[in-house]
This record gives sequence, structure tokens and C-alpha cells, in this order.
Amino acid sequence: MDTLLALNNIIDKNSNGDGIHPTAVEGLTCLKTSMAGIRMPSIYTPSVCIITQGRKRVLLGDRVYDYAPSQFLAASFTLPVIGEVSEASVDTPYLCLQIDLNPTILAEILTQSRIEPEYPEQNINAMFVGDTDSSLLNAVLHLARLLDAHEDVDYLAPLFLREVHYRLITGPYGARIVQIAQTGSYMQRIASAVQAMKENLIQPLAVPELASLANMSASSFHYHFKQVMRMSPLQYQKRLRLMEARRIMLTEQVDAAKAAYRVGYESSSQFSRDYSKLFGNPPVRDIQMINHGSYG
Repeated sequence: MDTLLALNNIIDKNSNGDGIHPTAVEGLTCLKTSMAGIRMPSIYTPSVCIITQGRKRVLLGDRVYDYAPSQFLAASFTLPVIGEVSEASVDTPYLCLQIDLNPTILAEILTQSRIEPEYPEQNINAMFVGDTDSSLLNAVLHLARLLDAHEDVDYLAPLFLREVHYRLITGPYGARIVQIAQTGSYMQRIASAVQAMKENLIQPLAVPELASLANMSASSFHYHFKQVMRMSPLQYQKRLRLMEARRIMLTEQVDAAKAAYRVGYESSSQFSRDYSKLFGNPPVRDIQMINHGSYG
């Protein structure tokens, strides 16, 4: 059976309806959607997403990433994006496998092997689309087949996850993947600032302090942050705040004013304006639409 088709069948089998489906293998998630055209803001974590059926478009800042079967989307950071499945139907739903990227595994492979990829410092981005090759697809299939062999997960999953990371490093996009783990790269230095922003979400943004964490001047930090993330530090923080507020309202049944305050907004009206601009509807209506399934 064709590798892509085999993966497609495994994802479909382990996706009970539309949505995001965690699996028995830690770091492996199945995604299924039967409706196209819905723009959904979400948070991407460092991961690789491989489509086996359908197509998807992801917007990060001012850049658009389209990908389809035989391609993967790689995210290097925690990224506030807008995703839109562009091709899907009830008969042929969008199917995707997401594999978390582990910087520790990447660093161990680089340390223990003789792999010496180049580390480009120019034109790097926190997200990119690449073409899958047979070596990577076979490694992913080894991992995915554990979903039909739960008794083997504890022993084999760490080995197969390591194999997937190894194939990514040794593949044509290896230099971009290892940026996630390479100490001292722009990616790693910006990652330290991103982590601080996530941990101190309600605090006012202080670019000089973030630049210091990244061991850069304020102007250099702002420039490289925007090159990598496709948005300014202020835009990034705003998106993180709005998405966290949305999560709070959905999961804790908190009203908009309280959610706004908890993520650092001092003005409810400003929160509502920013929220409407990102999500397309004011907070109350947006949450009502999600709860009533109006987004599909």
C-alpha cells in the first residue's frame, strides 16, 4: 500500500469526527475536518504537520503558507496563526498528522552523530513548507502504526519519534530544522524572548528587556523578531493575549471583561476592538457561535 494512503487510513481511523484528536503516542495528534473555508485563529507549537488528504492555508503575520499532500508545514515556535482548510468535504475530509518537535531530541542527535548541517542566519522564518520524501514518510508511518499496536507504544514510540527527528535533520530542510536546537542561533535567542513573553503575558511589553534576554540590541532584536515571526513583538504579544482570553472564556465561562483583565488589558473597549479584528466577531458573539457550532 502507498505510504501516504496508509497514513491517510490511520488518521481517519483514529479521528472520531471532525476536530483535533490526541493519540496514545505522546506528541502525535490526528486532525480531521469535513468543511472548508472556515478561518480559525489558533496557537501552533513547535511541530511538523503532514497532510494526507485535502489542503490548508496558514497565515502568519503578513505571510501565507499553502500546503497539500506530499508536503509538510514546520513551526519552530509558539505561533499565533490563522488557519483555513481550503479543500475538504464530508466524502473526502482534510486529514493531517501533527508531530511535536522536541529540541532535546534534536540536540541529542546532533551531538551523538557526525551531522554538521549549515546554519543560515539570513532569511530564516519561524514557519516553512517543505516537500516530504520517502525516508521521512516511512519514519512517520512507523510511528503512526503504533496507534494499532498500543502494547508497543511505551518501548517503540521514543525510538520512532527519534527516527522522525533524524530524518528531518538529515533531509533537505535539515539546516532549518536544527535552528530550533542550535544554541546561539537567531532562532534560539528569539525563542528565549518568546518564552518570557508567554510566561509574563499580562506584563507591559518591554522591548529593551526582551532584547537583553536575546543578547541583542533593541533595534537588532526588533528587526530579527519581525523577520522570523512575520510580525512585531507587540503584534505577537497582542495575538497571544487575545487567544488566551478566548481560551479562558470558552473553558472557564468567564465574561469578556474579566478575561480581558486576566490577559493584561486595562480597557474592555480596546479588548473588544482588538478581539473583533482578529476573530471577526466581538467576544460575546464569537463565543456563542463556537458553543452553538456555527463554525462547523
